[in-house]
Amino acid sequence: MSSRTSQKLLAEGLGTALLLTVVIGSGIMAERLSGGNVALALLANTLATVGGLYVLIEVFGPLSGAHFNPAVSLVMSLRGELAPRLLLPYVLAQLLGAACGAWLAHAMFELNLLQFSSKLRGGTGQWIAEAVATFGLLLVILRAPGTRVAAMVAAYIGAAYWFTASTSFANPAAVFGRMFSDSFAGIAPASALGFVLAQLLGALAALGVHRLLSAAAGRPAPEQKTMTAASTQRG
Repeated sequence: MSSRTSQKLLAEGLGTALLLTVVIGSGIMAERLSGGNVALALLANTLATVGGLYVLIEVFGPLSGAHFNPAVSLVMSLRGELAPRLLLPYVLAQLLGAACGAWLAHAMFELNLLQFSSKLRGGTGQWIAEAVATFGLLLVILRAPGTRVAAMVAAYIGAAYWFTASTSFANPAAVFGRMFSDSFAGIAPASALGFVLAQLLGALAALGVHRLLSAAAGRPAPEQKTMTAASTQRG
């Protein structure tokens, strides 16, 4: 493995870990301070995630593309922007980082490091919400001007926290990491598969729509300076 590849994988793993630490840690803090007001807790969780996501994309984008999200890596691989041989290593780095991020959040708040969420999330509405959230996220990534990707992705995720029934995970790695946190941001392992399938469907649909829009405009899709993303969210 080349040093450049190792650098990319480290960036993906570390970036995903920090993202999940932000999401889960801010959820724990928000729940403790909100006095049982779920809307207030979600607002605090949203603000922390938006800020953290923007910064992480800016920091790690030049190194790895700042995917932090298997759905993003899959689409970038299908577009030829990520070498097929790197797809699996990217996904593995993201999954490992997500789990480590959950454990780090627990360590900061002196919770049991190893735990599983008991928060069930499922049903048609939740699955549609995840497909919509991921569709929108990928469409923003694919259509945004390269210099504005970080800000537009962060803004979209902030909105999606509130307009989707699922609070917009939009990221299979986030689902994986949040399975290991029985906290405000958690998701029960039994609910994970439905979320991930919906997310992948939404991502592929976004790629198809992006190609249609580019063809209709009579020009190739815009080049992206930074391939980003990741979403995650509350609870």
